Amino acid sequence: MGLDIGLAGTAELEVTEADTAISLGSGDVPVLGTPRLLALCEAAAMKAVNGYVAADQTTVGCRVQIDHLRPTAVGHVVVAEAHLDKIEGHRLLFTVNAKDERGLVAAGRVTRVVIEIERFMEKTR
Repeated sequence: MGLDIGLAGTAELEVTEADTAISLGSGDVPVLGTPRLLALCEAAAMKAVNGYVAADQTTVGCRVQIDHLRPTAVGHVVVAEAHLDKIEGHRLLFTVNAKDERGLVAAGRVTRVVIEIERFMEKTR
């Protein structure tokens, strides 16, 4: 696999109306919705290992544990960081956090699994 503990990735988002809890159906306030924040953290984890898995492989989400600590309004920028902490066979365990200009927005863990794309897609048929 060629993965090293300590790989890191980031993903950035300028919050728009489409990213709000109202738009996502996850709440009643016009702030960054938790589902979108979660997707941003997963994107950072993917970027951390981008280029380190074989061409016929990718990673898929398996488990997410996120504490959404503070609201972020439309127009503000959130940056998610993911650090690969541990490899357990095909499981990759990341520590993630997200920050805006005021500080920490979220923190948690993401587990992704390395899969062979073709074999994985056969399971959907």
